[in-house]
Order: sequence, then structure tokens, then C-alpha cells
Amino acid sequence: MAFAHRVGAKWAVTASVIALVAGGAQVAAAQDAEPTELGEIIVTAQKREQSIRDVPIAVTALSAESLDVMKIEGGSELLRAIPNVSFAKSNFSMYNFAIRGVGTKAISASSDPAVAVSFNNTPLLRNRLFESEYLDVQRVEVLRGPQGTLYGRNATAGVVNMLPNLPSPIFEAMAKAEVGSYGTLRGQAMVNVPLSDTFFVRAAGSFTQRDGFDHNTFLDTEVNGRDLWSTRLSVGWEPNDRFRANLIWEHFSEDDDRLRTGKTLCTKDPTKTTYGSVRLTNLEWAGRMNQGCLPGSLYNDAAYDTPNGLGLGQLIIASGIGMGTRIVNGQRITVNLLDYADPFAGQTQSKNLREIATSYNPKYVAENDVVQLNLEYDVSPNLTFYSQTAYSKDDFYATQDYNRFVSNELFNSSDGLLKGDVVAPSRIAPGGYYTDPQLGASRRMESADLSRSDNKQFYQEFRLQSSNDGGFNFSLGANFLDFKTQDDYYVFNNLFTALAEWFYGPDDNYTDTNTRRCVDGSDPRANECVYVDYSPLDALVGDGHNYFRSLNKVHTRSWAVFGEGYWDIGQKSRLTIGLRYTDDNKTTTPYPSQLLLGYKDADGVGVTTGGRVARGYYALPDVEQSWSAVTGRAVFDWKPFDGLMTYASFSHGYKGGGTNPPRADMDPAVVQYQPLAEVFEPEYLDAYEIGAKYLSPTGAFGLNVTAFYYDYKDYQVSQIVDRISLNENFDAESMGLEFEAVWRPTENFRIDGNFGLLKTRVADGEESIDIMNRTQDNPDWVVLRPWVQVPSNCIAPKAVVERLLSSPAGASFGSLGLAMLCGSAGRYGSFTPDYPGIIPFTLLTGITYDPWKDAPNRGRGFAADLSGNELPNAPRWTANVGAQYTWHFSSSELTLRGDYYRQADSYFRVYNTEYDEIRGWDNINMTVTWAFPQSDLLIQAYVKNLLDDAPIVDAFTNSDDSLLTTNVFTLDPRLWGVSLTKRF
Repeated sequence: MAFAHRVGAKWAVTASVIALVAGGAQVAAAQDAEPTELGEIIVTAQKREQSIRDVPIAVTALSAESLDVMKIEGGSELLRAIPNVSFAKSNFSMYNFAIRGVGTKAISASSDPAVAVSFNNTPLLRNRLFESEYLDVQRVEVLRGPQGTLYGRNATAGVVNMLPNLPSPIFEAMAKAEVGSYGTLRGQAMVNVPLSDTFFVRAAGSFTQRDGFDHNTFLDTEVNGRDLWSTRLSVGWEPNDRFRANLIWEHFSEDDDRLRTGKTLCTKDPTKTTYGSVRLTNLEWAGRMNQGCLPGSLYNDAAYDTPNGLGLGQLIIASGIGMGTRIVNGQRITVNLLDYADPFAGQTQSKNLREIATSYNPKYVAENDVVQLNLEYDVSPNLTFYSQTAYSKDDFYATQDYNRFVSNELFNSSDGLLKGDVVAPSRIAPGGYYTDPQLGASRRMESADLSRSDNKQFYQEFRLQSSNDGGFNFSLGANFLDFKTQDDYYVFNNLFTALAEWFYGPDDNYTDTNTRRCVDGSDPRANECVYVDYSPLDALVGDGHNYFRSLNKVHTRSWAVFGEGYWDIGQKSRLTIGLRYTDDNKTTTPYPSQLLLGYKDADGVGVTTGGRVARGYYALPDVEQSWSAVTGRAVFDWKPFDGLMTYASFSHGYKGGGTNPPRADMDPAVVQYQPLAEVFEPEYLDAYEIGAKYLSPTGAFGLNVTAFYYDYKDYQVSQIVDRISLNENFDAESMGLEFEAVWRPTENFRIDGNFGLLKTRVADGEESIDIMNRTQDNPDWVVLRPWVQVPSNCIAPKAVVERLLSSPAGASFGSLGLAMLCGSAGRYGSFTPDYPGIIPFTLLTGITYDPWKDAPNRGRGFAADLSGNELPNAPRWTANVGAQYTWHFSSSELTLRGDYYRQADSYFRVYNTEYDEIRGWDNINMTVTWAFPQSDLLIQAYVKNLLDDAPIVDAFTNSDDSLLTTNVFTLDPRLWGVSLTKRF
């Protein structure tokens, strides 16, 4: 009969629910019109079992029943049940779970999450708790605000703690089967077996298989499906009344065609025909002055365009690669690999966010294992020693089309071309198809990325905890964490390989018909060697310079000691004081990227590219960082009468800093390269909070109210600069109110909901360079595209650009000169005598210009004033409201429940421009549950995203050399399912 009680979904302090239920039914017994008492919720928010009403923390606890009836099936859906929470996947292998406007907007390998995600109280730095679906869960607790004292490092924003069901001495089993939309097949099973009076075993497993819900219009196929598997095996041993132990192993795997990001949007930057007084007669000039996409609203129809590709450096160079000649009307003409033109001209995108266009099939593979050993020993009746040991391993591999829209056909055919007067072998592009070793043969420009991650973590915690009836209690402990990660991010483009093979690598000259396939810089015939990796993508060696690779290795070691004391002051008050000392050490091994960087032994450098090696990725000296911090909290709570607890608290939080990924390894004597910060600072938080938790005398109504103020120092935010995640620090503040309420006027009817108000503000004087608007709309400056190896755009004075292009030398060297205004190149020239080059631009044009001295921020652009801006992913309010009603029949119960959630406007970047706006969105979900208590049988039907909305919930700006396109993230479409559950 325990199952029958679970069906009603007991109160879990807050829920995001909708649907009012109406209508009558013939019921077996008259419904009780009297208010019904809300159930008790026991939580471990302070790592001790307490009623949630006695915990002076803003905490939401969701039981397994509540999760099921609201169809919250994974971590990404928790935002529907908690005020001031937002969630979105990030661009790479992680996610951003934000609480009260504070999340993980720093995305380098060395950055830490701001919300501590824990499995059974073990913090997991890398996890799949937000991709996997909940399996045999006891409850999920979400703590808002800094929780560093008891929950360890990286809990400045809060904690999400998933607590599984553990082995017990009672036999039970469960089997569940589900079918649904998009060909969904799902199953869950659990069995708990007591093998003796002291030894118990519990096993659980689940799978989800679903067809894709995004349509690929180019191949006319469906993508973004799911194939998930989860298992958990746990054993429990209780040989006597004083000792308890359990061992848990959980495994998750995924292998499908999930898209890591959604559609790519762009407001096209139109091709200029004039600039100032100069007519742009050379198309390359217009390309150098075009950034690809403009910062327009993502909600305008113009955002569904494709970028202007004239500024792609690889396109400009590839259009000059001669494959041979052809006689046309008696004239010998050179046939190049491709003709210079916008590769996306005329291509349009569907305005359906669930439609993409690609010739490349995505692949998403993730595997995660967690092993945890828990020991408890009662030293005395009121003193318990706890030990928790955990090891986790997480592997991730995801590849997809970089753009998710297609280019025009670009490559010319190399068939029948002449070398001299002899027909040359057709090697470069036979039939107009160029073959890339990773991307295959294509007539189009193809581009794909690969995100790969390998993580290992060991965690140990010891804790001594008292459980006296009153007066004073304490918790003392120490923990240690050892975490190793290697993140690899690749970008492949067949034009990159074409340049490596046929611009840097032909046998004799730039119109040769054979490539050397060099392996190092020893070949005396070549200018330099840019090594091409010919291994396929599924067996990638990873030592090529024909693709971009960001290789990041980080080793984090952290230890801490902590203690918290609880003093009862009389019968109604209590004082809590907690302190923690944390010592963090991070060792980062930097591996510079090597895209199209080459080397020649005889020169000791890549004389054209500025490279230092021809092949492979070498490590720079380790970067050792260490920090120590004292954090803690002080809380005073008071119960003036039964049913009401009030509290006031102060907390101090800390999160470690890290290193920015290394950039391209160019010799500054060959290519002038803008410097960037190599490290970012830790962040610190002072949090003030007052709250009240009220339960009416009848027990039918509960209300929680919280007010908070955060003072942040050095909040970490990143953006893509020079192909890396550049992390910056900003001071900020956050304040808000939160309301959580539940009312159960009768046994059968319940209404609950929550509401969060949030105001965030970046401190006065903070500034940052917005890569979407480097000129900050200053008409006297213009954005320019540099040389292909230099990834980031720059700005230059309008007067200098006009003078260059109108000079006699402009006709011959204008395109190259525009690139040199971003930074000098020893191979090609400069506009300053301080940096000599082959082409004397100053002598030819009369222009003396040094971006390091004459442009703001060395040419990177004008800094945008961030004073008073809102933090990213910090909606001004969130609201949840819902209801459920149960009809009782002679042998069954029918429960109808609905959920409504709405999130207000927010921004996805710290600049708060029109481009950054994320408009408010809402979500409706409904469930119908028919339970047969005597048979322990349950039938359930549900609909998620009832209106089939596709709101943009977050976005990510790509790099300058990716033309500043925008990856957007959206909700899953409308999903429905019907399930049958049987318990034994």
C-alpha cells in the first residue's frame, strides 16, 4: 500500500505546476471539504536529517513522486520547480545552471562550476546529470545561495544534490514501459533484495530511445535523437546497530545523433561598394571590411540569413591557388581552385528553429561512471563518524556541422588542365570535388567541429557529527579532491586542408599538380611545411596543422577543513556558525593551437606563417596557480510561534580562478599578434539573506518568503576571442525576492507555485570589448579582417583606410595592406618602421601607423561600458503556478495535473544590446495518472510543451573568423507519452 500513498505526490515545498481541473465524477466516497494537512519533507540540506521547515536555508526538495507527476525527468527541467533558476546547454561539453543570476559563464577547461552538482552529497566537477534521466531517485534538493561550508568548493551560487534510493531490508521491485511521440521507447526497472538481515542489494536500469525531432532539409533526414542507457547497482551492509555501509556504482552512456547546439543565426553584413570617398573596385577590399554577421536582434527575420563569407581568410587565399591552365578562344587562362565570391550568396535559412541544413551527420557519445563508498559509525549514541569515498570518470565525444547551413558549390574541376603544354593529372579537385581527409569529398566548403573531453575525479570526505536533543550540535570534517581533465576542441574546414596541401605544400610552385605531404620542416624545396593529418575523423591522430585544435590539460587538487556549530538559544532561537578553509591548486599544461602554422628547419621559423613547428602540438611550461580562502556563514533563526520560522544569514563564498586557453603559437618577429590575459581571477561573494517559512495551524497552507542581496567580486564571464574562451572578471551585485506557496484546501485538491524577482547589476566602471561591435558605432573607425592565421578582427581609422585604398599602391596591395593594419607581418610588410617587412607600405603610401600605439586597445576595439548592465542568464522574474485534482473511484484514483512556467526577458551576454536579448518564454505541461492501489499498477499519460513552442532560451557568439555567427538553444518540441508501471 506504500505505492498508493506515493501516487498523490506529497508536498515537496515548491512545484512549478499549472492546470486547473474542473468537472465532476461519480466517486466512491464523498470528498472531504475540510483542509488537509501538508506532508512532512525530510531533507539533508545541512548534511543531517531535518524537516525542511526547520532548515534556515532557501531550499527546494522534490521527491521522486513530485518529479514524476510534474514530469521533471532530468536536471535541465528543474528550472520549472524553483524560483530564480535558469538552465541552458553551453557551446561545448558543459552547461550553465544559474541560480539567482549566478551560473557558469566561464567555459574554459580550468574554470569551475558556480553551482555544485552532487550525486548523493559528492560534488562532481564533470557529470552527465543534466543529460541523463532520473533513475530510482529518492529526492532532489536544490539549495540557493553560497553553500561552501558543508558542500565544498564551487558552491557560490548553490547546490543541486541528487539522492538515490539506497538498498533496504524490504523486498520491492518495479517495472515501467513507455511509448510516445517521435518513436519513443522507454523502460525502467528496479529490484531491491535483502539477501540476509544485514546485507541488501538494489539494482536499477533504464533506457530511452527516440527519433530525432530536428529536420535536416539538405539530406531530408531527422536528427537530434536520443539513445540513452543508465544502470545503478548498490549494496548495503548493516552488521550491527552502530555500523552502516553502502557501495554504489552508477553508469550512464549515450550514443546518438543529438545536436550539441541548435540552429545558427546571422544578420548578414552586406557587401560594401564604397567606403567614405573610396569606391571599392576590388572585391577583396570589401571582404576585408566585412565581419560576416551584424549584431541584430535574433527575433528579426533578418537573423535567419547566412553570413557574408567574403572576409574568410582561407577563401581569399584559396582563390589564388592555381591548378593549371586552359586554352579558351586562343587565350591561356589560369584555373584556380575556386573563384573568389561569397560562398553563401543566395543561400537562405528556414525560419523554423527545428530545421537545419547540413551534409554532415552529427554524432554524440557520452559515458560516465561513478563509484561511491559510504561508511557510518556511531561512536556514541549522539556522535557519528562519516566517510565518503568516490571516484568518477567521464568521457565525451560530439561532432556536428559547424554552421548547420550549406555553402554554394565552390571548387572548380582540375580535369583536363594543362601544365605547360601537357595535360596534368587531375589531383586537386577531380570533377570539382576536393577531398578532405576528415570531411570527405565535396564541391562545397565543408566545416565541422569536434568536442572531446576525458575527465577523472577522486573525492574523499571525513565528517564527525553530533545529534544531541538540544543545546549544542556540531559537524566537523575535512575533504580532498583530485580532478584531471583533458578537453580537446577541433574545427575542421576543407579550405584549411586545401591551403596546407596546395598553397604551402606543392612540390615546386603554387601551380604544381602534386603536394609533398611533408612531415617536418626538413624539405629544402618548400618555403615551409604545414603538416596535414590524413587520419579519418573516427580515428583522428590529432597532430595536424590543417585544422584548429585547442588542447587543454588541467589538474586540480583541493583540500579543506570545515566545521559548523548549532546553538539553541532558549526554546525558539538558534545560532549557526560555520567556517571553512579551502586550499586550491591548479596546474595547467598549455598547448598552443597550430592552425595553418608551418616551419622550415633552414630558417628556424615558418617564414610565412610564423609557426615554430611543422607538426604536432608541444606543451609550454606548466602554469601553477594556487589560492586559499576562508569562507563560511552565520545564521540566526527564530520561531516566534508554532508554524513560523524566520531567519537572517550572512555567507561568504569563493570560486577559484584559472588560465585562459593558449592561443596560436606565432613568432612575434614574423606576425604581430595582440596580447591577451593568460589567467583570470577567483571570484568572491558576500551574500545577505532573510527569510520566513510559514505553515498554517490547520497544516493546509504553506508559504516561504526569501529576500537576498549579493555583492560579487570578480564574477567570471567568457567570450570567444582569438579562437579561445577568454575569461574576464567583473564586479557585480544581485538582489531579489522569492515566494513559494502551496495550498491544499481538501484532500483531493492542491494548488502550488512560486515566484522569483531578480535584479542584477554590473558594477560601475567595468568594461569589455564587444567583438560584435568593436568600433562601438564610432563612424571614424572601421572593422577589418586580418591575415588567415590571425583569428580576431581589428579596427583601424577611417582616414587611414581611405588613404591606403586611394593611394597608387592601393590597386596592387590594398587587400594585403588592410590586413596589415591589424598587425604587421615580417613576410609581407608593415606601416611602421619599428616592424620592418618585405613590402614597404609606409614608403608606398606615405602612411605611418602602428595599431599597438595608434588604436584603442592595440587595435582590438573600443571597450563597451558595462556599468549597470544585467548579468547574463538572469531573467528579471520567473513564475510557476499549478494545480492537481484527484478523483477516487471504488478501486482506483485518477489525478489530473498541469504545470505552467514563465521566464521574463534576459540577456545572453553581458553587453545587454538588442542582439543579446532573450525574450521571455513560457511552457505548459500536463499529466493524467490513473492508479490502481490494490494492484500496485499505474497508468500515466503526459504532454510536455503543450503548445509546441520553440523559444530561444540561450545563445552563443562564435569567433571573428567564424564570421560572428550565433548558435541558439531552444526547448524540446511537444512530446507526449503513455506509460504503464507495475510495482511488486
